[in-house]
Amino acid sequence: MTNERKRVAWVTGGGSGIGEAGAEALAADGWTVVVSGRRKDALDAVVAKIAKDGGAAEAIPLDVSIAADVQKAADQILAKHGRIDLLVNSAGINVPRRSWDDMELEGWDELVEINLNGVLYCMRAVLPAMRRQQDGCIINVSSWAGRHVSKMPGPAYTTTKHAVLALTHSFNMDECVNGLRACCLMPGEVATPILKLRPVVPSEEEQARMLQSEDLGRTIAFIASMPPRVCINEVLISPTNNRGFIQTPLSRD
Repeated sequence: MTNERKRVAWVTGGGSGIGEAGAEALAADGWTVVVSGRRKDALDAVVAKIAKDGGAAEAIPLDVSIAADVQKAADQILAKHGRIDLLVNSAGINVPRRSWDDMELEGWDELVEINLNGVLYCMRAVLPAMRRQQDGCIINVSSWAGRHVSKMPGPAYTTTKHAVLALTHSFNMDECVNGLRACCLMPGEVATPILKLRPVVPSEEEQARMLQSEDLGRTIAFIASMPPRVCINEVLISPTNNRGFIQTPLSRD
């Protein structure tokens, strides 16, 4: 973007994986980045790395499943910076016990609280400021599972990610008149730490052929760089070697 005004981005799940890569790519593009997540040490490491590379970043520890804490974090950003131009909802989890045979209600509830409720809480927290600005972009990180149903991710994860897609389009229907836009980013397999929670963890060779975090970081920065007249409603992105298209041991995962 050629606009020289200060641009402020809030990235949840910013301590690792896609969120971390998105924060780094945005900072490299000149955004002031606020990263949130549940692990302060991980957030501090991301902030330090961005600062070392000449970027501007800060951390606000946060559990997005707690609505009041989400609002406090948004208020804190607004009090310091006066605006929020971009929200990247990247906080998300899955659980090992994810099939109908072994799923637990506690796991279902946790996924809904973080993967869906947390997205909504953050969107609602930034909405008044974005409406005042008559400008703002939201990127909701969903999943290939948000578009295509398969056995591997499990019913809870698949359901929440489908819901995030619907939530994103609903937002655009209502808020386009206020100059706001949202994108549902739906990546296929990405080599991030969440893979360690799979019942069968993919091998290093398999992970090397997946999307990498930096691929999604570049995608996030691209979406964020578009002028306000452009709404990229959704992005469906996968590895070229898409294991969902190939007969592999994927069904075991």
